[in-house]
Amino acid sequence: MDAAKEPLDLLAIGETLVDFISVEQTDWLRNATTFRRYLGGSPANIAVNVAKLGGRSAIISKTGIGAFAQFVKSELQRHGVSIEYLVMDHRNRTTVAFVSSTSGKPDFEIARSGDFLLRPDEVPEEAVARARVVHASTFALSREPCRSAVSKAFEMASGMGKIVSLDPNYSARIWPHHKEARQVLRGAYRHVNITKPSADDARRIFGPEYTTEQYIGLFHEMGPETVIFTMGREGVLVSEDGRITSHVPARPIETEDVTGAGDAFWAGFLIALLDGETPGRCAYVAREVAELKLKRRGPLPLEMDREELYAKAADAERTERADQPEAAENERIDTSRTG
Repeated sequence: MDAAKEPLDLLAIGETLVDFISVEQTDWLRNATTFRRYLGGSPANIAVNVAKLGGRSAIISKTGIGAFAQFVKSELQRHGVSIEYLVMDHRNRTTVAFVSSTSGKPDFEIARSGDFLLRPDEVPEEAVARARVVHASTFALSREPCRSAVSKAFEMASGMGKIVSLDPNYSARIWPHHKEARQVLRGAYRHVNITKPSADDARRIFGPEYTTEQYIGLFHEMGPETVIFTMGREGVLVSEDGRITSHVPARPIETEDVTGAGDAFWAGFLIALLDGETPGRCAYVAREVAELKLKRRGPLPLEMDREELYAKAADAERTERADQPEAAENERIDTSRTG
């Protein structure tokens, strides 16, 4: 088989951009004076992380053709991500973001251009057919025509029986029309199997008045069978078919930079899932990968030992469940009631 046509573990669709992350540690972008350039965009980062974990990934995205686009292209290639579906258009500019380096919530500003101009006709059916997982973010759904491009990919993938995953990383700074965002997300979720909201995502999408179990139930109601709910220092809950089946506690670590930790978690979870692990074990693997990212400035290491990560995750799961005998009793919570 032609190597270019081999199956893909992950097809990521959406924003590929340049992140300028501050050298100075600061919660406020206005205090930053020096920046370092990195490949950015959640789908692109996840594609890179999957490749670093030994998977085969590709990106469908749109950039310009200038210096920043060439940087994006070379970084994707350097990390082993297929760029055969990368659309480089001389009429566009590449999206750039400026981000504060912090152990807390980063401050950011984004100059959007090429990323949201991806058109539905630039999503080949062949690309979706090759993929085991098709993934996108809410950022990519926030503007047309990229919204329609993602919707087309999700509908095709769902029809082909693929795993479809969506990051509900909603931000009013990116998508100020909240009612529209809720409607678009509801439509997209009809085709989604797996989603990973944070507690902050849930509050931004649904409002502050719900319990954790109710938030999870609201996501299930829109379609996904598996909801991975991340809660910062309170850890991660995994819910399958409306029931919370696992709690993965957060571990105290010295955090260098939080930017990209969610993308690292996504990559670890999806690769483990494709390797046949249960969703609960996948969350333990994802925690291992996310912690590697939290401990360092910039991207994950160029190569990671997947089997070593799986072994660490299995040991951690056994130890933590043994230390919390009440876990099994506390889990299996029915989230079907959200009112």
